[in-house]
Parts: sequence; structure tokens; C-alpha cells
Amino acid sequence: MTVADSIRPEFTESFPVTMDQGVLYISIPYRTCGHLCCCGCGEEVITPLSPAQWSLTYDGENVSLTPSIGNWALPCQSHYWICKGKVHWSRRYSLAEIADNRERDRQRLEQHLSDETSGLLARARRRWRAWRR
Repeated sequence: MTVADSIRPEFTESFPVTMDQGVLYISIPYRTCGHLCCCGCGEEVITPLSPAQWSLTYDGENVSLTPSIGNWALPCQSHYWICKGKVHWSRRYSLAEIADNRERDRQRLEQHLSDETSGLLARARRRWRAWRR
């Protein structure tokens, strides 16, 4: 496979068995995107969409994903941004930077899930109190 310098969106409910290089598959029902690593290694990259993970912007033609894609668990350890349909390569991170980034991501997700659970519990309590009246 070759290095991808651009990526086009394809909206789908679920991902195909075999992904095509240069396509960002977007599943709104599952709030997830998937694509083949832009370095050309052929590995599948999955990016969950949530306030604590990745956000997607679609301008009617091109897509952007924020933050960057750091494939630290893959042998290639590629690192890039998808911005307005273009792939912008980033520098390689050191092992310490990767560890720091993973810890920050873990904390952000943990906080988001905690906030989400707290919000659900508060709404359930309000409904319970209103129902009891």
C-alpha cells in the first residue's frame, strides 16, 4: 500500500469487511470512524467519536478529525492529522511522550464517563422525586 495524502468520507452504518485506503468510514449510529492507517501499513484504525475522544467535522465535502491520530500501538507508530480531507504528518513521539499522551487520554475519558454517569443519575433522581409527588 502507499502513503495516503488525502482521505475522503464515506458515511455507512457499519464498516466494510475490507476497508479501502484513503477512505474514512463514518458510522453515525455507532459514533465511530474507521480507516486504514495513512502510512500505508494496512492496519485498521478506529476512532470513537465522543467529547473525550475524537470529534468529526464535515463541511459537506471534506472531513476533519480532532485531535491527531497517534497509532502508538501499531508497529508503524504513525502520527498524523486529518484536516479538511488532507493528511498532515506530525513528528514521531518519544516513548515518554506516548506514555504521557495515553495517560492524559485515559484521564479525559474517565472524567467524561464520570460526568456522564453523574448527569444520568441526577436526571433519574429528579424524575423519581417528581414521580413520587
